[in-house]
Amino acid sequence: MYMSVRIITIMAILLLCGLQVKAQSGRPGYINPEDRAVDMDNPTFVSTVKVGKVFYYNDSIQYVQTNDIYVFPEPEFKNAKQRAAYNRLVYNIKKVLPIAKEANKIIIETYEYLETLPNKKAKDAHMKLVEKDIINEYKPRMKKLTYAQGKLLIKLIYRECNSSTYNLIKAFLGPVRSGFYQAFAWTFGASLTKKYDPEGVDKLTERVILQVEAGQL
Repeated sequence: MYMSVRIITIMAILLLCGLQVKAQSGRPGYINPEDRAVDMDNPTFVSTVKVGKVFYYNDSIQYVQTNDIYVFPEPEFKNAKQRAAYNRLVYNIKKVLPIAKEANKIIIETYEYLETLPNKKAKDAHMKLVEKDIINEYKPRMKKLTYAQGKLLIKLIYRECNSSTYNLIKAFLGPVRSGFYQAFAWTFGASLTKKYDPEGVDKLTERVILQVEAGQL
């Protein structure tokens, strides 16, 4: 938990500060999500198909396993403004959802590696290296997001990592500094304390996310 707090804390602070520096991902051929052109007519995530075989009594049965397929009623819009707002939501989710998933992947991979280290001193030393790498990579990347995308990313980080960025910052930095960053976020119309509510205010967002994850959008 302490490790995940430190990682997401750094990413949340960088998101809020938005400092301007050139990005160097160091991965040949890799294009960061915020630099990719969003294609509204093609899937963001590629659907996966798994072909396997199971044995039943003395026979074998082949099967095909695909992504979950979600069926929702067609969205209804009262006017062009509502349609445009929906399209912006889809666009922004396709833009920042991969970044939120990156954050979760970093936490999992770092945790698994920390478990192989012998003591707290070694773990703290590795965490310092991880923090440095995150700052070097994500500091310039966060600057490329719009305010709306940044606010959405805060919620999607909560969704992927199951905790609000404010609570993570508070656990790592303490209430005073977390309060400062919360106040800073409010100046841009964001709140670090808001939870992701897939059954309430974020119901439409969750619907779009499920379809994007399944390769339907």
